[in-house]
Amino acid sequence: MRKTYIVENGSQQEKQVHLQICGEISDCEWRAAGQVITDSDAMAFIYLMDAGEDYHYIKFPQAIWPLLVKTLQSDLEPILTWGNGQTELVNFQDELNALIFNIEGNHNYGADFSTAVEEAFAEILNESRED
Repeated sequence: MRKTYIVENGSQQEKQVHLQICGEISDCEWRAAGQVITDSDAMAFIYLMDAGEDYHYIKFPQAIWPLLVKTLQSDLEPILTWGNGQTELVNFQDELNALIFNIEGNHNYGADFSTAVEEAFAEILNESRED
């Protein structure tokens, strides 16, 4: 059964961003799947965790996006933490970067979501234009 966990806070420790899931996590038999998708209705990015027969969702709501910008600027994959556990979110950088550039100006994700992404990730989008 698919479960959704919400990243509620995080911090930057030296150059690496640590993202924290709060609350009870009963089953940690998962591994980073290396894929990021969107939930444009909920204004969120979702990282997939492979739980064997199913995928669990790690949801990054709009309030967490400033930490995602820091993640992209750090060139290091973020660390997801919960209780006493942690794992590196492999391929997060590449997946999120590709998504934000695909979303830019693309209203197939919904105008509100596209605009929110363009505003939140403006620094990343502008850095690319300068290169």
